[in-house]
Amino acid sequence: MSAKTLAELLAASAALHHHLCPRQVLGVQMGRLAAELLALDLPQPDKRLLTIVETDGCFCDGVSAATNCWVGRRTLRVEDYGKAAATFVDTHSRAAIRIAPHPQARNLAAYYAPQAPNPWEAMLIGYQRMTFAELFTWQTVTLATPVEAIISKPGHRVNCARCGEEILNEREVVDGDVTLCRACALHPYYYTDEHSKYVCTEFSPRVVNSHLCA
Repeated sequence: MSAKTLAELLAASAALHHHLCPRQVLGVQMGRLAAELLALDLPQPDKRLLTIVETDGCFCDGVSAATNCWVGRRTLRVEDYGKAAATFVDTHSRAAIRIAPHPQARNLAAYYAPQAPNPWEAMLIGYQRMTFAELFTWQTVTLATPVEAIISKPGHRVNCARCGEEILNEREVVDGDVTLCRACALHPYYYTDEHSKYVCTEFSPRVVNSHLCA
């Protein structure tokens, strides 16, 4: 169960985001529902809960405020599907529940906020008043990647045999006896610019803590 009231969690999210918006309310309410479904005390004081959100932005601030799951604590992961949905995983029991907004939630919000001057205000108010069953759909799921692999071993470090960069958290790809980073082994999210003037390929003590190699 949530150890804080809805108002307290919304205030915490608004302080992070510098304002309050409907998607933050969705994120907070989703975290409160996860606490109920998984029988956990949230926001958590430890790292028992792992949350995988399916978009970034203000929704994530609401989820974090309600759960105390953060990227920096390695308890919040982003799988960017462009959806305000999330999967909440109890790393002790391995129970996992995916929660998503109900398809009719946006329309139903106006019923709970008839005096709202516009749809945005209606969602902001309505999402705070709607029941969980009206606001969300949820189902138990099985993660495609085991929890142990997601969390990985703390302190594990290796270097890529191709680019030489350090790889953390068991994210390397091993091909036979060759260890590679995912950028070298698979398809990276970036392309290197061979004409870039800011390229350093050899270590030199004089460029330590510098972004440039003269």
